[in-house]
Amino acid sequence: MDIKVGDTLKLKKKHPCGSQMWKVLRVGIDFRLSCEGCGHQIMIARKQAEKNVRQIIPGSGANESAGENV
Repeated sequence: MDIKVGDTLKLKKKHPCGSQMWKVLRVGIDFRLSCEGCGHQIMIARKQAEKNVRQIIPGSGANESAGENV
């Protein structure tokens, strides 16, 4: 699964605030996600996050081009 920083994920279960949408802040062996509804941030294992993803909404391409010029 190709998840990048800046993407928005729609997860299977809702956050207590009612939102299912999470913004990806960090990618690695685990993910840092920020709830689109209330701004709460969580760290979640890659395996668990990939299992619970319903939809990946691509973010802006600004982060991708910045990494290529290094």
